[in-house]
Amino acid sequence: MTDSETTGGVTVDRARAEDVAAIVAMLADDHLGARREDPGDLTPYLAAFKAIDADPHQFLAVARRGDRVVGTLQLTVLPGLSRRGALRAQIEAVRVHADERGSGLGTRLVTWAEEEALRRGCSMLQLTSDASRTDAHRFYERLGYTASHVGLKKPLG
Repeated sequence: MTDSETTGGVTVDRARAEDVAAIVAMLADDHLGARREDPGDLTPYLAAFKAIDADPHQFLAVARRGDRVVGTLQLTVLPGLSRRGALRAQIEAVRVHADERGSGLGTRLVTWAEEEALRRGCSMLQLTSDASRTDAHRFYERLGYTASHVGLKKPLG
C-alpha cells in the first residue's frame, strides 16, 4: 500500500518525517525501549527515517486517529533464493500508543501488514519479538503466528 487505508476511525499510511518524534516516543515507552532509545535527540532517527523512506523495499507505517500517531510498524520485503526464490516480508518495531492498547489497533496494524505483504507478492511474513515480551508472544500466536524458528542476535560495535 502506498497511500492510506482507513478502518474504524484509524488511518494506516506511510510515515512522514514529522511523525518521527511520535514514533520514537512509542519505541521508548516500555522496559526495553526506555534503556535503548533517546527521544531527546532525534538526529539519528531522522537519518534512519530518510534511509527507510528512500528504500522501495521498506514501508514505515503509522496508524493515525485524526492527526495523532497512535501506532507504528515497519514492513520490509526481502527477496531470497530459498523457497523457489520467494519474497518474504519482515515486520519490525510494532508499537501501539499506551492510550490505545487493548483497542484492537495492534491487530489492525498486523492485519494491514499481512495484506500489504500479499499485495507485494510475498509468500511468507515473519517477525521477531524479544524473549521477554511474553504478552506480545501471546498476541502474535492469537493472530496465527508460530514460534517455528529460533532467532539469534549479536550486537556489533
